[in-house]
Amino acid sequence: MPIIRVEMLEGRSLAQKRELTETFTRELARICGCKPEGVFVVIDEVNKDNWGVGGKLCADLYPDPK
Repeated sequence: MPIIRVEMLEGRSLAQKRELTETFTRELARICGCKPEGVFVVIDEVNKDNWGVGGKLCADLYPDPK
């Protein structure tokens, strides 16, 4: 029962998350030789106010357009 955890900033569409889930599942099953039905994908979306890179918050690095 492999579990893939993905942490990423909020904002991806449902279609993008669907494709990500399908692709990760297919490739992990292919590489590991397991059934796709046993692969779990968990997507955690994080607000950019709560994510930092290089000592700076993503909210400061990537402000919302006004």
